[in-house]
Amino acid sequence: MTLSILFLTNLYAPYIYTDMINIIKKPAEFDLDQFYSDYETEQIPMVVNGKKFSFLIPKTIDRFINKDNLFDEFPLWAKIWEAATVLSAYMADLPVNPAKRFLEIGAGIGVVEIVAASFGHRVLMSEHNPDALKFARANTAINNCDNLEIKDLDWNKPVCDGRFDQIIGSEVVYKKSDIKSLLMLFNKCLKPGGNITLAEGMRKTGLIFLEEMGQYFHIKAGKRILRTDDSAKEFVLFQMKSKINPT
Repeated sequence: MTLSILFLTNLYAPYIYTDMINIIKKPAEFDLDQFYSDYETEQIPMVVNGKKFSFLIPKTIDRFINKDNLFDEFPLWAKIWEAATVLSAYMADLPVNPAKRFLEIGAGIGVVEIVAASFGHRVLMSEHNPDALKFARANTAINNCDNLEIKDLDWNKPVCDGRFDQIIGSEVVYKKSDIKSLLMLFNKCLKPGGNITLAEGMRKTGLIFLEEMGQYFHIKAGKRILRTDDSAKEFVLFQMKSKINPT
């Protein structure tokens, strides 16, 4: 079965269609055979602005669920979130500046960075969950992006390799408890005067995030609509520029 997705934004109407593809490459430093032995996976094909990609996700999430702590440890990383397609389309359309460094936070299985890098952007992918990091590495391998940088980054104790011109993320404002950690991360990892772009679903935590971050950032919130054959879903694209270094 072939799935078609139409993404609409303000001035651009980039089309994202998925089609069946199979891109497999064994990387030099990541043991893809061992990865396939360790995990049951399924492969999701995607095309962004004419470029083909393929992403591995867990076939089921049962093994990753902590039944004693479902809310805090639910494997949110283990799927391709629609907001990630919104952010991928944004990055695909963004003019390339070779001097500009991006940090992607909460990268999950690596969709946004792989797409962004394929369109010429310099992006460091970050994630903290060990299983998600392995899926991200596997996805860089099968998309011929073995040289992409992937970092284990804990939002509660962020250690960054320098500061970045822009931080990007999708569905990172999911829990209210993460807002304080995100502010600390922005403080440590964003250059003064830098920018942040976040694609988020329409939920209450987004309003709380907007109110709290408004003390430190100029924020523009624009609506994006993701359309499929039988539905339309709204997302918010936060564009944030620092006023001062947040504390």
